[in-house]
Amino acid sequence: MLLAIDIGNTNLTAGIFAGRKLKIQFDLPSKKYKPGQLTRRLKKFPGISACIICSVVPGLSRLIRHELKPLTGRHTYILGQNLAVPIKNRYHYPKQVGQDRLVNAYASTLLYGAPLIVIDSGTAITFDVISSQRAYLGGMIFPGVRICLEALKEKTALLPLVTLSRPSGLIGKDTKNSILSGVVFGVAALTKELGGKLKRILGSKTKIIGTGGNIALIKEYSGIDIRINQNLTLLGIDLIYKNLKAKNKIL
Repeated sequence: MLLAIDIGNTNLTAGIFAGRKLKIQFDLPSKKYKPGQLTRRLKKFPGISACIICSVVPGLSRLIRHELKPLTGRHTYILGQNLAVPIKNRYHYPKQVGQDRLVNAYASTLLYGAPLIVIDSGTAITFDVISSQRAYLGGMIFPGVRICLEALKEKTALLPLVTLSRPSGLIGKDTKNSILSGVVFGVAALTKELGGKLKRILGSKTKIIGTGGNIALIKEYSGIDIRINQNLTLLGIDLIYKNLKAKNKIL
């Protein structure tokens, strides 16, 4: 079995693959992670034979790798360190690209074809662009919905911290709904406009794939066709493992 771990700024998501199936997955909070949390959950699955980590939190990935070694007795691979995502990377500075973005791009090309736009709506919102030749071209990064809500609270004297939910309408009738309307409709409109601009560059057959905790809300209010796959990163890790294993490039 493969243990795939996606470490993001908000959550650590673990998935166990048996054959072609994602057998189980669960989340642990990244910022509040306590040593041993993951390994205690994994004791129920003694058949893990390989571990791959995709991380945007270097300190936590080092801790997790250290914890996993006695559990499995095998080497843990970390994407971007001792394992590469098998996709052509056209970034000017390839090492600057988050491994999660490359994993999502790679997985999407295998699952949906190309050209593609991949939108990951998490702590940050990323747009990743993949050409018809299945090369990663680059993309965009801007603050996620919750960062916008938190920034309004932190950077103003009177505005409150609002919990993310659906706005009551486009025109807010109180402070809470004015904030929700501005942030939710604003991010949705931005997504629609940017998606349209990118499709004009890549071609009308370009598909938009979405993942991340808030992608369903963005899809609802943007009105654009987004195919959502919430397991995209975990599936990508599994696809990378199978690809490299078939080529005898991984244990």
